[in-house]
Amino acid sequence: MTIATEQVQSPEDSEAEPSKKGQGTILGASVIAAGTAVGAGMFSLPVANSGVWFSVCLVLMIVVGYIMHSASMYIMEVTLHFPKGSNYDSLAKGTIGNFGRLINGLSVAFLCYVLTYAYISGGSSIITYSLSIFGDIHMPSGLASLIFAVVLLSIVLCGTKVVDRVTTILIGGMLITFLMSLSALIGNSSTANLFPDISLADRTPYAFYTISFLVASFGLQITVPTVTNYLGKDAKRTGKALVYAILLAGAFYFLWMFAVFGNLSRDLFPEIIAEGGNIGSIIGALGESGIGTNISVALQIFGNMAVATSFLGVSLSLYDYIADLFKFDTSVWVGKLQTCSIAFVPTIILAILFPNGFITAIGYAGVVLVIFSLLTPIIMVRICRQRNPGLFQVSGGTTRQAMVFGFGIVVFIITAFELTGNLPIFGH
Repeated sequence: MTIATEQVQSPEDSEAEPSKKGQGTILGASVIAAGTAVGAGMFSLPVANSGVWFSVCLVLMIVVGYIMHSASMYIMEVTLHFPKGSNYDSLAKGTIGNFGRLINGLSVAFLCYVLTYAYISGGSSIITYSLSIFGDIHMPSGLASLIFAVVLLSIVLCGTKVVDRVTTILIGGMLITFLMSLSALIGNSSTANLFPDISLADRTPYAFYTISFLVASFGLQITVPTVTNYLGKDAKRTGKALVYAILLAGAFYFLWMFAVFGNLSRDLFPEIIAEGGNIGSIIGALGESGIGTNISVALQIFGNMAVATSFLGVSLSLYDYIADLFKFDTSVWVGKLQTCSIAFVPTIILAILFPNGFITAIGYAGVVLVIFSLLTPIIMVRICRQRNPGLFQVSGGTTRQAMVFGFGIVVFIITAFELTGNLPIFGH
């Protein structure tokens, strides 16, 4: 994929450009963005792709991954036209007006709330499963949700740099535990499971349902304004970070799908889906597939870290968005508490009352993700280019923009069929 990284500025723009001092690292920005996506993708993808299975899933994943990366670049381009610290509310207000700002704002807020709830649900599922298996402790799901949320939100309150450091450590831990698990899972996988005798005609009807989950799985766009500001509004460094993020997420997905589909037969998934398709169900099924206890423990640790990285990235984006929307001063504790109250109290209450909504929530996330990550960015970027044609522009011209916008329309139509019950879903 080709990315333009040259930025041309007028004299007055160059004076306002932030200095390199105090900027974040490309690695840190990459893991914040990739970590946001990976927690959802790792555990929702096997369930969502059980209808199309391994080979068809890979083709769809490459196509969707490229389009979602393109969308991220357009959001970065728009962010560069605004003062440092601007988030989605400011971007929409300055380009598509109050009505567009309202629609875009509602979609961003809804997505952040839904994903935050989904990750609390997923995190509590892993905690309760791990405690019941290894400690014979039966913790209520609501209590597990509360503990998971409070511990990680305390990290978010410390700011982007702390989230950067913690997420980098978690990604490192994920790599170690994932590779430990992967060696055993791949060694235990079978070609018969990966490439079963299933006709393309039997798989194709389920491809449409898969696409909305792939959109959510590569949905790191919610972090783009945050990481763009974090890297000092440097187009070249942010562009690199977004490439690394999408490739890192894609590599995790490929290896994870290989491991899961290589160890579990397609016939097992209707039962997993019937249990709600939560993270604990996937790990439990893998644990019963013949792998050793040490590998099962590594999977528990990996699962916790994967969901934690996603939660940190999404919750940080929600925190920044709410602060930008209400103009709270998050440099003082009063502003931080105000922001946290609006951003996280509703999701924690929802996760306590309805702890098993992971897959359902991820599905709804794909709906609103279409609006602010595929549709409105194209409108905003065209407006910004008309106003300031000399600033950084993503390569690809109108063809690439049309591809992203057209794909958004297709996904929106698919979602409408899904919500009205007219879309084939495997296991239902």
